[in-house]
Amino acid sequence: MAQIHALLMVSSESVSMEDIMQQLQISRGNASMNLRSLMDWGIVYKANKPGERKEFFIAEKDLDELATKIAKERSKREIKPALKVLKEVSVIEADGSKAAEHFIQQTQKLYDFVAKADEMIDRVTTYKDNWLGKLMMKILK
Repeated sequence: MAQIHALLMVSSESVSMEDIMQQLQISRGNASMNLRSLMDWGIVYKANKPGERKEFFIAEKDLDELATKIAKERSKREIKPALKVLKEVSVIEADGSKAAEHFIQQTQKLYDFVAKADEMIDRVTTYKDNWLGKLMMKILK
């Protein structure tokens, strides 16, 4: 998937699936599955070329937008499920042993840390979606 994304990122024009397969020496199934995943993440798009029947693909070129989309997807797919598990584990009843107490304390600390990091990701990606946030990002640059 990373190879396909990199190829599309450095290409100045949209690239057909056949060209992706040829340049990366991968199968049609591999190319199709990974292109679909990249489109699900919102970082690769189909592009139309007049007079062509083939499907062409192009990557998101705006690095700020790319980082925002990746952060949102990683939060949704990885961080939020991990938070759910950490929350469930951190509220279990201790059996009185030092090991259990330590485990509960550490999972609670980890939950708090990951929750704060996820909140920061949410805030940063939300700021990028509104005009005030965009203005602040321009000022900071």
